[in-house]
Amino acid sequence: MAIEPPDELIRLQQASDAAHAAVLEAPTAEAWQAWRDRAAEAQAAVTVYAKEIGELRNEVEAAVKRAVRHPEPAEG
Repeated sequence: MAIEPPDELIRLQQASDAAHAAVLEAPTAEAWQAWRDRAAEAQAAVTVYAKEIGELRNEVEAAVKRAVRHPEPAEG
């Protein structure tokens, strides 16, 4: 069964990825802390969601990252 991550997990991963990009542009202590905070939020949400749907956490995480970083083209 394919895991379809909810929009909230997508938004959290996008925020984490954006914070990571900010670190790459300007690796300040504040940027690093923001990335750690966003990543922790995303990871915690993935863990909760995986438990809710009875899937392995790493499978849910992979599905979320795939959806964010390699989205399927829109049909139509």
